[in-house]
Amino acid sequence: MTTILSIEDVKAKIRAIPNFPKEGIIFRDITTGIKDGETMRYMIDYLCDQYKEFKIDYIAGIESRGFIFGMPMAYKLGCGFIPIRKPNKLPAETISESYGLEYGTDTIEIHKDSIETGANVLVVDDLLATGGTAAAACNLVRKVGGNLIGAAFLIELNDLNGREKLQDCGKIVSMLQY
Repeated sequence: MTTILSIEDVKAKIRAIPNFPKEGIIFRDITTGIKDGETMRYMIDYLCDQYKEFKIDYIAGIESRGFIFGMPMAYKLGCGFIPIRKPNKLPAETISESYGLEYGTDTIEIHKDSIETGANVLVVDDLLATGGTAAAACNLVRKVGGNLIGAAFLIELNDLNGREKLQDCGKIVSMLQY
């Protein structure tokens, strides 16, 4: 393991894959960062430190890479974890939220009884791009009665302006910006 000293050290661990999943896209591959224990620990510690002034009851992780960061953050912050998933993946009664994509729409769901009214919730995902998925997740948290504290991301793609869709979602943090 190497010693991680800064955010730039973490950024250097993220692999850029050109033209994936399609021509013109530069995919930011987190697998090269999370495979190193020290880098992963730095990522989790950084994101948790951004919300240490809040009392967080739940981390709501967005499928699937939001689970990678959300679970260890919940453990470190001593709170519960709520999965936000694609349709028909949760076994109990759910509510859903649809959102626009470049071509079409998509939907995510949360268990209807997952969050007690007024509980403080932090939404977590690996990537903030256009903001559609994150905004839908924030709306779901509100619909089930949660008090939205904010949303945390490992990576933000600044050119896609996703942060603009999250202006009413509390404290927004991204560790790495591209």
